[in-house]
Amino acid sequence: MKKTALLNAQLSHNIATLGHTDSLTICDAGLPIPEFVERIDLALTAGVPNFLQTVNVVVEEMFVEKAVIAEEIKQKNPQTHTALLAQLSELEQKQSNQIAIEYVPHEEFKALTGDSKGIVRTGECSPYANVILYSGVPF
Repeated sequence: MKKTALLNAQLSHNIATLGHTDSLTICDAGLPIPEFVERIDLALTAGVPNFLQTVNVVVEEMFVEKAVIAEEIKQKNPQTHTALLAQLSELEQKQSNQIAIEYVPHEEFKALTGDSKGIVRTGECSPYANVILYSGVPF
């Protein structure tokens, strides 16, 4: 049995196959997921698992160099936005790198998810609780 925090085999495999600049989207329960992108559906019920818990576990196994966030989160979900930025700041310390953060309009965000190698659907039911994480290299 794996020793790391991430036990979901499909998600673990997806992260293991990421190359430099490949992306993985973590989203709330309502984000539309293109049919041609691998759906990793973790949602059990409203709030389970939540967005921030999922981000926390994913970044334990993924080296992140960039994050894309919908601009609307700043006004529509400031608590989640602040917590996500704190998680990314903590990750920068652990990884000893700077994570570029880019904000785009939500419509552009949805279009960018089509380039992700996988989209992780959580049970999060708060607005704009979504992030696209881009893989870096730890050397």
